[in-house]
Amino acid sequence: MVGFGEDDLKALAGARSFGRGLGYLDAVSGLDVGEGSVTAVVHGTDVYEVELTLDGGDGISGWCDCPYGQEGNFCKHCVAVGLAVLRRAKTIPQQRAAARARSSGLEAWLSGLSRDQLLVLVREQVAEDRELRRRLELRAAAARTDLGTVRDRIIALIDPRPFARYGYIEYADASGYGRQVAEAASALRALTADGEAAQAVALAEEALRVLGETYGEIDDSDGLVGEAAAAVAEVHLEACGVARPDPERLAEWLVGRLLADDSDVTDLDPLDYADVLGPSGLARIRQLAAEALRHRPSGWAERYLMERLIKAEGDVDALVALHAQDLGPTGATHLLIAEELESAGRADEALVWAERGLRACAAETYIDGRLVDYVCARYAQTGQAADAVAVRRDRFRLERSLAAYRQLRFVAGAADCWEAERAAALAILEEDARRERGARYGGPVLIEALLDDGDLDAAWREAAGRADDRQWAQLADQSRGTRPAEALGVYLRLIERSKEPTGDRAYEHLARLLQAARDCHRALGTEDAFTLFLTDLRMELKRRRKLMSILDRHGL
Repeated sequence: MVGFGEDDLKALAGARSFGRGLGYLDAVSGLDVGEGSVTAVVHGTDVYEVELTLDGGDGISGWCDCPYGQEGNFCKHCVAVGLAVLRRAKTIPQQRAAARARSSGLEAWLSGLSRDQLLVLVREQVAEDRELRRRLELRAAAARTDLGTVRDRIIALIDPRPFARYGYIEYADASGYGRQVAEAASALRALTADGEAAQAVALAEEALRVLGETYGEIDDSDGLVGEAAAAVAEVHLEACGVARPDPERLAEWLVGRLLADDSDVTDLDPLDYADVLGPSGLARIRQLAAEALRHRPSGWAERYLMERLIKAEGDVDALVALHAQDLGPTGATHLLIAEELESAGRADEALVWAERGLRACAAETYIDGRLVDYVCARYAQTGQAADAVAVRRDRFRLERSLAAYRQLRFVAGAADCWEAERAAALAILEEDARRERGARYGGPVLIEALLDDGDLDAAWREAAGRADDRQWAQLADQSRGTRPAEALGVYLRLIERSKEPTGDRAYEHLARLLQAARDCHRALGTEDAFTLFLTDLRMELKRRRKLMSILDRHGL
């Protein structure tokens, strides 16, 4: 019994990764069965290490050092190892029993060694394992309160230079550097536990400074260095809680770190330090944030810090004043203010700010659509249907898009005035079509609107000489049940234009057009004509084997 089956692997990985894992089954090697886990390597784009944990509290789980696996996913390599285990299911119980016996034997052997024998063993391992040696040296220095050595070792652990072979840390070296930073975080936590919290604070700040200066030159695609840096920041907070440093000095350090150009490595939040900062420290942060914002009114970090502090104080008016200092050109800031006011139960003021945003952006072709939606939704709630129509009408006249036409149709329909609004809107689009002002994809918006309304008669009248291929196809698709002859003519023109392009997508498109043409012939009772047409086309394009295969698959 291994405790899982293929269905469990598929549930963990998903059908896509499970299917890919099947192809890696023969790439699994070095399968090693332990008491509660199985390790192996899988040869793929690179050689990846995989560990499956069996019979845990949450059932089977897996870890792989491939990029997808390091994001916490049960990847195709984990699937492959799981399948390899299932292949050997009959032998797994014996192998696990043997692993338990080995573990028990090792424990008994170690317990029976004398102090001198254990020292010899440890010294042998230290001599062979440099990483183990560094960890033990750090523990020894911390145990004898040799703070100078501890500091030197931690600084050495976060020093990026040994990993930066070309002036930056490449992806292949980032994981090694991340492990050293994580080791430094553990050492700092041990310092706090050993009564040296003040030293841990100072060293954590030094580590965060170095990491900030370095992080921009690291390919941390897997986020390992960022996670280790976050652990250092957590240790700093913990150490501050024990050491209780000077609140104003801590406030100055936090603001300096948050506003530094190299602050991306961690997400420090000054409010996490509120207990340590106390009233004086928080006041100092507020003062420094205000000074920084005066110096750089449009600085993103400065504004975010001040916004965070004001929100924590619950001062909505101060927050509105902050946002009002830098109103964006699209109305997004007006919307932000409106939402803050509405959250505070001040809906009337919120609508005033949103309307102000619409007026400020009235002449702009682009405006944040969420602001328009917000105002129209509030008008609908308060029975101001005519006002909502006016807003959508103004936006349509500026944008002249299908989306704006649909939005106008929705509110005008609710206000029972769509017939008049539609006539005026179509007149505008007709003028655009005469001036060859096209839709986003080439054809006139007028045809898009008529198709969207389902007004096929008008769409056919306007399409001649104006519609692009996509619009012709849409018109034919909507009309082939009622106008099969006209639709067939469209499909035949599009088929002729689609014979030249190659590739799977082009061939699938051609197949869809042929199926539509066949439907039209069936409706007209001229299926023999389609058979002859298809035969000629296949003869013409017979050298395109992939196309022939796709046509066969579609029954053509």
